[in-house]
Amino acid sequence: MTERWIYEHTADGSARFVLGTVGTNPLVCFGINPSTARPGGLDNTVTQVAKFAATNGFDSWIMLNVYPQISTDPKGLHLQHRPDLKAENERQIAQIVQGRATLLAAWGNNIDRRPYLRELLGDIVGVTTAAGTQWVSLGELTKAGNPWHPLYRSGRTPLVSFNMARYMAVQ
Repeated sequence: MTERWIYEHTADGSARFVLGTVGTNPLVCFGINPSTARPGGLDNTVTQVAKFAATNGFDSWIMLNVYPQISTDPKGLHLQHRPDLKAENERQIAQIVQGRATLLAAWGNNIDRRPYLRELLGDIVGVTTAAGTQWVSLGELTKAGNPWHPLYRSGRTPLVSFNMARYMAVQ
């Protein structure tokens, strides 16, 4: 069976909003920013997300990000976020999370790469809370108190409940 893809990006290829496979029960993962992965050309992060989805009984996966700018290194993100990218990212997220129960927090310590990332995450949490979703993470949190990035966890790491309200309150 050929996989069907979900792939939403800017026309110039500078930002990606959604990448994933079509299914009825996807694991919806949130990272910090997308790298160069695309349908048929996955990077290590989304390959690992696909493995976590399969291991945990999901029939598909979707990768979303706090900020949609494509950069192979989070140090390369815009110094100030672009409001147009923020708005489109939130619109795409709202569409994807409707009717989805499980969201995987998986941004690691890169949330602190730019001061605006926590603010953007707060707005995204508002969108996901309105949709009635629940958050999980890959095992326990990092020493800095952030949910682990998928590359730094074994494929056997359990998904555990992640208290997003508490996380946002202490950050």
